[in-house]
Amino acid sequence: MDHAVATAYDEIAERWLDGRFSQSNGIRQHAQALRFLEDGAGGWALNAGCGCNTRFNGLLRDRGLRIEGVDISKRMVDLASDADPAALLHHADVCEWQPQRSYRFISAWDSIWHVKLEQQRALMLKLMHALDTGGVFLFTAGGLDAADCHVDSTMGPEVYYSTLGIPGLLAVIEEAGCICRHLEFDQLPHKHLFIIVQRISASLSASLSASGADRKSTS
Repeated sequence: MDHAVATAYDEIAERWLDGRFSQSNGIRQHAQALRFLEDGAGGWALNAGCGCNTRFNGLLRDRGLRIEGVDISKRMVDLASDADPAALLHHADVCEWQPQRSYRFISAWDSIWHVKLEQQRALMLKLMHALDTGGVFLFTAGGLDAADCHVDSTMGPEVYYSTLGIPGLLAVIEEAGCICRHLEFDQLPHKHLFIIVQRISASLSASLSASGADRKSTS
């Protein structure tokens, strides 16, 4: 990840804690994603690019999940730790950081789109491979028709954004042995896309891959 992102978010971290930021942002989407989890307590949730706002933590704990987070901004991690000392937090670049366990739920809400375009596929594969079977991954992306990247200064500092595009996102989801459960443009006319992904069993994944290969060979 571009470490200029860390500098930018260190500078503007408090924005997510004041009245300018809606505390309901992403709540509906997380509640919807969590409904795909099978019943049963226990396990871990990972917040990739956790930021400083801990508004999702209550939803995760209501499902019996222990919370782990990683963020490239030290200021964000410090504020999040102050707000929720029980969460296990890491100040690290998510592209370089390696999970030490598997997860029932992973969230990457408005975060991994700051990863360099050439790093996106590898990061997404790493996160989806860290899911338990039946585990759920919720993430946001730019809902474009093709891969693209740009720099934007809407929040003040210049910040990098990238997306694999919808076809590329769906391809990497299948490559990871997962299935797309939900895809929605939730902020139209903005191209803000959220996707709910679930890790399926290895045997079902192999069966789906074989079916896809058969369709291609007969087309």
